[in-house]
Amino acid sequence: MVQADATDALFDVARTHRFFTDQPVGEDLLLRLYDLVKFAPTESNFCPMRLTFVTSKNGFDRVIEAAAPGNKDKIRSAPVVVIVAHDLDFNQHITKLAPHMDAEAFAKNPANVLATKAVHNTWMQAGYLIVAARALGLDCGPMVGFDAEKINTSFYENSTWRASMLINLGYGVGGDQIRARGHRLSFDEACEMK
Repeated sequence: MVQADATDALFDVARTHRFFTDQPVGEDLLLRLYDLVKFAPTESNFCPMRLTFVTSKNGFDRVIEAAAPGNKDKIRSAPVVVIVAHDLDFNQHITKLAPHMDAEAFAKNPANVLATKAVHNTWMQAGYLIVAARALGLDCGPMVGFDAEKINTSFYENSTWRASMLINLGYGVGGDQIRARGHRLSFDEACEMK
């Protein structure tokens, strides 16, 4: 078991950050982040998540253009915004990622079934991404308030990747920029034993 300070950093004390300092996030840290996340489990090791680490002014301008009004300043303050996407053609890698499966038979699933698997597994991987980022000392600001079609047109026009969410990464500003922790449901409200 990990020590309490680790669970504090990952869950108990960790917070969603809306605004960030200007401290840069190095490419080496982003490489390490992906190297951690890629080993987290997904259904049959499908690994459909694709990441676009946006760090350039041009990239930021395009993301901000697609963002909901309340998210634009949050994105501007972050040194990195990650477009978390799912790959509609994730099954092209099944022979490598899941050699135990019949890749040809799996590819015959209806497109909506494959898309659902891509989305569900990507959201699972996005949760791992947040935990891994926190483990590396980064703060996160996940958001879904954006026009996915604008992101898809701007970043993935000739691609099978589709935007699922945005996550701002960096070193968060504390103090009054952090909201009071919101209520969480109790075990009895959210769980049952059968």
